Amino acid sequence: MYESIELIEKLVNGIDIFNRLRQQEIQIGVTPKQEVYREDKVVLYHFQSQTENLFNIPILIVYALVNRPYIVDLQEGRSLVANLLNLGLDVYLIDWGYPNQDDRWLTIDKYINGYINNCVDVIRDRHNLEQINLLGICQGGTFSLCYSSLYPEKVKNLITMVTPVDFHINEGLLNVWSGSSLGKQALDVDLLVDTLGNIPGNFLNFVFVMLKPFQLGVKKYIDLLEIVEYEDKLLNFLRMEKWIFDSPDQAGETFRQFIKHFYQENKLIKGQIEIGNKRVDLGNIRIPILNIYAEEDHLVLPASSLALEKYVGSVDYTVRSFSVGHIGMYVSSKVQKDLPPTIANWLKARE
Repeated sequence: MYESIELIEKLVNGIDIFNRLRQQEIQIGVTPKQEVYREDKVVLYHFQSQTENLFNIPILIVYALVNRPYIVDLQEGRSLVANLLNLGLDVYLIDWGYPNQDDRWLTIDKYINGYINNCVDVIRDRHNLEQINLLGICQGGTFSLCYSSLYPEKVKNLITMVTPVDFHINEGLLNVWSGSSLGKQALDVDLLVDTLGNIPGNFLNFVFVMLKPFQLGVKKYIDLLEIVEYEDKLLNFLRMEKWIFDSPDQAGETFRQFIKHFYQENKLIKGQIEIGNKRVDLGNIRIPILNIYAEEDHLVLPASSLALEKYVGSVDYTVRSFSVGHIGMYVSSKVQKDLPPTIANWLKARE
């Protein structure tokens, strides 16, 4: 009886807090930034630091096309961007925007040889540099590997974070769903894209939730009852929910190419990816690489990321791991104490 009364009191207090919170904006992406380049839906941002830049070479963050990149700047105290700035780095980020039906035919070639290359050139021109540093996250890390293979003269150091490399690690449910073992029999991506055009962000959200249906679809809302009367914790929950469900549609042709060539055919490690009539050869990457993975990642299994060492040509190759899941890499308070210094110290040694 007492527990029931206590639960009702929590819910009443939580409803009161929620009613007040929904009247205000749930702030996400708190670090001041300036737009320095725009092309189509893509925007290049330069973050404004309150400390002196201690590094000669700026770093460009390349995030995945799925979800929004402000997860790396979620809130004060849990912002990879802010923590890197505080350590003296000069930070840029590509925001891919929200593709619509006009963008259905955008290809991976356009994203890599077009948008990423143009953003890199803008930064090089702004700083009068031949090379910059890249930090590629998840799918953005895969794109950064392709870019570094095609443009090794423009990248000084490469950091990959929770980045898929070997897409045929069949223990991963995302890999299996995408067709790593059965190909078109698992997912007929041609039929999907030809029918829908762009792939709805809500469809992909459903897929990700179904990889862990209880934990991601039920348990987190049960656990919400434990924090619902605490405004700070409820705010943290709402920020994450806002990010999770802020899912852009995927340009149809890019989605088709990524699923077929990377997931189903595993062409990246086979050296068979062609972008803009040029072959992506991971062995052509001879620059220093820092490869960071999450030990409990269910989206990008550690083995998928760790495979990178076998295929790149770099002799300066470093691996670091953190005992969190895929999302924990961005928002875990403990990780945010250790990850930014790991990146900064590694880069400082290679200035």
